[in-house]
Amino acid sequence: MSVAPVNLLGLPRRELEGFFAQLGEKPYRAKQLMRWLYRDNVLDQEEMTDLSQGLRQKLAEQAVFTLPSVSRVQQAKDGTIKWLISVGGGQDIETVFIPEASRGTLCVSSQVGCAMDCPFCATGRQGFNRNLSAAEIIGQVLVAQRRLAEQGDSSRITNVVFMGMGEPLANFRELVPACNLLTDDLGFALSRRRVTVSTSGLVPQIYKLAEATNVALAISLHAANDVLRNELVPINRRHPIEELLQACWDYAEATNARAITFEYIMLKDVNDSVADARDLARLLKGRPAKVNLIPYNPVEGIAYGRSTQTKIDKFRQVLLDNKIMTVTRRPRGDDIDAACGQLAGRLDNKVRVPLGVRLTEKSSVHSVKQA
Repeated sequence: MSVAPVNLLGLPRRELEGFFAQLGEKPYRAKQLMRWLYRDNVLDQEEMTDLSQGLRQKLAEQAVFTLPSVSRVQQAKDGTIKWLISVGGGQDIETVFIPEASRGTLCVSSQVGCAMDCPFCATGRQGFNRNLSAAEIIGQVLVAQRRLAEQGDSSRITNVVFMGMGEPLANFRELVPACNLLTDDLGFALSRRRVTVSTSGLVPQIYKLAEATNVALAISLHAANDVLRNELVPINRRHPIEELLQACWDYAEATNARAITFEYIMLKDVNDSVADARDLARLLKGRPAKVNLIPYNPVEGIAYGRSTQTKIDKFRQVLLDNKIMTVTRRPRGDDIDAACGQLAGRLDNKVRVPLGVRLTEKSSVHSVKQA
């Protein structure tokens, strides 16, 4: 019985070495292949000239290098690019490139949809279909590289952030190899501080992430007390703020991180008062923390509004007065619905029960840490 060819995109170095061992080849073949795939963006084995003809034939028979296809491209007035990427079965995800003078940030998706059910987020409204594979995650980076190269600039991706569709830590099995490829010298060779995983607060997985990789960590906090955060970020009902923050400080210590980034969406008359800022300052003062204030990007059909600039400035000043590094993120790509909280893609929702209903049992952090 014939065996289906293996998609080699997204395979970590050790697994790739195992694949070549099964072909009767030496481990160094993995290094050669990785250079072709991730450094040179070559996906046709016939163009991999330092591989023997016999090995290229084996690859043609037993391996594939399959990229997801682009369904639609949109470019915002500020230069932000959004790709609608097909991942099969009528499902689409969104990947966003944000150009700046000194850096280029690629925002990748980790799931088709999201089950976290945050009420202000367009992705959450769409529901959840499935996790992406490491090949589909890495495929977004390769697609972006190729598209940017076609525009005459192939070196613009300096940072990759897992802030697109989905909760990255809910797809831990595929997230880790993708992160490791992004930071591998034979992969994309990005500094660990230039790869950021953003989570709504899956505490056990934060501990596991510290053991598996040392990339930068960002927390979608959005509130400084449990009552409000339970409403805005329902996973807080399982992992309240005190538990979440302890995991953050432990992560910073374990990975020697300069700081944990806390993302805080500014919602008009919801979480944007001076009192809210003081509460947040009490949580973070003296800790390895920095805050990104994110002006809310309106989503059709969602009732939340954006805080006024005056309120955002007053909020930021409270944090700065408490010696907490704080920046206000400038909305990018909002005219093409590519800004934070606006990504929706296209999917068949397989989640029928709201997350808030499912969060009835509090998981044990201790048991996960010891696993």
